[in-house]
Amino acid sequence: MSITRRDAFKLGGASLLAGAGAPALAACDSLDPTGAAAPEGEADYTVRIAKSRVELAPDTIISTTTYNGQFPGPLLRFKEGHPVIVDVHNDTGVPELLHWHGQFVPADVDGASEEGTPFVPAHGMRRLSFTPAPAGFRFYHTHVAAHGDLTRSTYTGQVGPVYIEPKDEPGAYDQEVFLTLKEFEPSLSHGGDMAQNFLAGSPVEDLKTQGEKAMADSLARGMPHGYEVGYRAFSINGRKLGHGEPIKVKAGQRVVFHVLNASATEIRSLALPGHTFKVIALDGNPVPRQVKVPVLWIGTAERVSAVVEMNHPGVWVLGDLSDDDRNAGMGTVVEYARHSGMPKWIAPPKFTWDYRTFAHPGAPAQQPDHPIDLLVEKKNAADKGFNIWSLNGAPFDMSVNEPVMDVVHGKRYRLRFRNATDDIHPLHLHRHTFEVSHIAGTPTHGLRKDVVMLGGYQTLDFDFTADQPGLSLFHCHQQLHMDYGFMILLRCT
Repeated sequence: MSITRRDAFKLGGASLLAGAGAPALAACDSLDPTGAAAPEGEADYTVRIAKSRVELAPDTIISTTTYNGQFPGPLLRFKEGHPVIVDVHNDTGVPELLHWHGQFVPADVDGASEEGTPFVPAHGMRRLSFTPAPAGFRFYHTHVAAHGDLTRSTYTGQVGPVYIEPKDEPGAYDQEVFLTLKEFEPSLSHGGDMAQNFLAGSPVEDLKTQGEKAMADSLARGMPHGYEVGYRAFSINGRKLGHGEPIKVKAGQRVVFHVLNASATEIRSLALPGHTFKVIALDGNPVPRQVKVPVLWIGTAERVSAVVEMNHPGVWVLGDLSDDDRNAGMGTVVEYARHSGMPKWIAPPKFTWDYRTFAHPGAPAQQPDHPIDLLVEKKNAADKGFNIWSLNGAPFDMSVNEPVMDVVHGKRYRLRFRNATDDIHPLHLHRHTFEVSHIAGTPTHGLRKDVVMLGGYQTLDFDFTADQPGLSLFHCHQQLHMDYGFMILLRCT
């Protein structure tokens, strides 16, 4: 059955309807804090930042900062090329930022203070006007620094999905479901990193030698492993597995799942027993090659859009591969019509996530005007127990917003990353879409993203055209990494 995306907007269950995108509150007029006159009239959307209680389950009720008193925040559906006005109210006692992740918006709207975006003042508001682009699955979230305060920034519930309707795209599916994956109740520990052998590619020996030597020297000096973040509660669309309404489907349907990893720090996986995911877009951008996979691996802030053919009737758990995380809530139920009973989980076979699967082989036809080499390094537990991260030996200094790299408008740049750490880094460039040009030892082209995972002790290249005037922030989207140095500003002149 082929119907339009608008006609197909049917969300599976009441828990998903919490993300539906209608303006939740009346708008109000104001002056932008920069002093410029804001557009007059009623806002298209209102986002209200405030403390609220979220019931993940009857025995797990948390207090966190949310958008419009719910988690996730409302699904905002924009139309490509149609200007919108959004009023952002901050009912908390601290300044806030709202970042339009993956969109081509001016620096003063983007939501990063390093770029010059004004804060939404405590108990104040900002009116934002912009033209949504590009089309596809984007999202919005806070962009303040947290450092060691786990009640701030992306550790909170400040996240919501955005779908920018393309100007003309029929939808060949029967149902559309948005899923936001998120952990709560964070705590610091020295427990070490998660297993990271799911990502394709082999370590580069000289990077591994360099990183292991730096860690061994640090431990020999009596330094502990740097802090990591763990969580006690896990959820999909703000409900733990076994709580909230199931996603209801019918045999023979084609369901498109738009999955957002809204974690502050974690890489997530997702599987549905007896089914496969046909990946059609990554980070909202159509993939060059649509491929069926048994498992989705989703880095922090990545999005995957995938079609699932409902051809295995029953009641199933759609959940994370980690038994601990899934049993602590990272899952939801898919229920076929005329089927009932306890949902079943069957672990899939081991699967390696390989971006090359979705890209064209071979280097891009357009060669970069300027290659830029960036070496990623870690100083273990160097800042009161927290790791310090650097690019080419320089951690980002938030007090002076440096280092800054100048780029020329209209020129194409290739950022070439060499990761001398064992961590996976979800690399994010604001206000641009980039093309992955080399990954896991292989040249590729056609795969366009705004976040990509750089494997431990691996290399990765991506190309972008400097077409956004002013400052654009590049950083690792793992909150601990960006807060402690893994950032750089690009200044387009």
